[in-house]
Amino acid sequence: MTKRLIFNGFSMNVVSHIYHGLWRHPQARQAEFNDLDYWVDVLKVFERGKFDNFFVADVIGVDPIYRGSWDTFVREAVQIPVNDSSTLIGALIHATRNIGLTFTSSILQDHPFSFARRVSTLDHLSKGRIGWNIVTSVSHNAAQNFGFDRIVPHDERYAWAAEYVDVVYKLWEGSWDEGAVIADRAANLYADPSKVHRIHHDSKRYKVLGPHLTQPSRQRTPVLFQAGSSKAGRAFAAANAEGTFIMSLNPESARKLVETVNAQVEAAGRKAGDLKYIQGLSFVVGSTIDEAKRKARDLDDYASTDGNLAHISRDLGIDLGLLDPDRPVSELEIEGVQGYVAYYEEAFPGQKPRVRDLANALAYNTRIVGTPDSIADTLQEWRDAGVDGVNLIYQTSPATYVDFVDHVTPLLQQRGLAQSEYADGTLRERLFDDSGPTLNDRHPAAAYRGAFAGQPATGLPKRARG
Repeated sequence: MTKRLIFNGFSMNVVSHIYHGLWRHPQARQAEFNDLDYWVDVLKVFERGKFDNFFVADVIGVDPIYRGSWDTFVREAVQIPVNDSSTLIGALIHATRNIGLTFTSSILQDHPFSFARRVSTLDHLSKGRIGWNIVTSVSHNAAQNFGFDRIVPHDERYAWAAEYVDVVYKLWEGSWDEGAVIADRAANLYADPSKVHRIHHDSKRYKVLGPHLTQPSRQRTPVLFQAGSSKAGRAFAAANAEGTFIMSLNPESARKLVETVNAQVEAAGRKAGDLKYIQGLSFVVGSTIDEAKRKARDLDDYASTDGNLAHISRDLGIDLGLLDPDRPVSELEIEGVQGYVAYYEEAFPGQKPRVRDLANALAYNTRIVGTPDSIADTLQEWRDAGVDGVNLIYQTSPATYVDFVDHVTPLLQQRGLAQSEYADGTLRERLFDDSGPTLNDRHPAAAYRGAFAGQPATGLPKRARG
């Protein structure tokens, strides 16, 4: 049986997400991002194409990191202004009964207790369609917006993330036992107190007594996504994520990445297949190759080099606007997102990227220009390399999505590479054919099921108990 691909519509609650400058194109509607009707229209396109999931990225800071200022970010709307992703997801729940809804939230921006409660609420309201993209943030301003002087070092952020998820796993999986909710009207018994527990979490950054104030949702824990491509990021994904977003430059580099990370997944006590690899791609579709190339040139007339360089400068933590574009990246001390260098070196073994190579690493190196047939052929190559799905990046929204859904999706469905109908169940059940609505027993969160039975209800320290 042909393995189908997962398709995510990928966006951000902004004017300009990845392809900067293109919000000015006559087809572009992304400047309507403050209007809920625009987002409902986008979601209808995804549903027409039987997309699995709508994934919304997010950032929580803007640094003066390009040519010594933040002016380019503000002037060209490079991910500012930016609205909250979880609020948008909540507003869209009732606009679709089928599409998964995944939002981004950093360990910086919300205490794990309140975050766990929000996620459970969204999962209840959506009948089990919520996903969480776990991020650690790379921006100093993001840290400064939440009371810190600067962002903590890279690997320490992932140690923090491990602590953060430990708290929410305990709340989602361990605070309420199966069968705790009885809802017996005659006996006036909604829930069994003996099956609701405090978690007594006490660690370096968090002290959380519990219990989780929201009863378990269909999924309990949302579908977990993570996008880190550094060594620490991939180790975190191997241990915790169910989906990881990758930006490999070609199928062969994706194959190597999948093999490497799958070995880490298995070393963490899970099995290959527990982690799905979702490749970021964008498409320019034409009835002929020449037409597709003409469309690509038209789009590129609106592209902003400054906007793209500013974006990468922020993610790398290096002001590319002040550097020689031909300078080897190996000469730079990179503390930001290390994945861009890894993407390039995986695609071009033995070659070291220059500054100019990084400028287009996020967008144009993963853009496919072609006919529906040639694009379908290329996607089959990605699938055969071990990639499980596609994060469809827009150039102009919703036109990029419309072109793909109207012209490429039907061909993919004919080939068995895309689903033609929605299956029943939660987002997790739809993404994992052999899964129930909750995390499988191999996931570290499963260890907290039943772990808190018999815990004392008091939260007082021992010295204060009478």
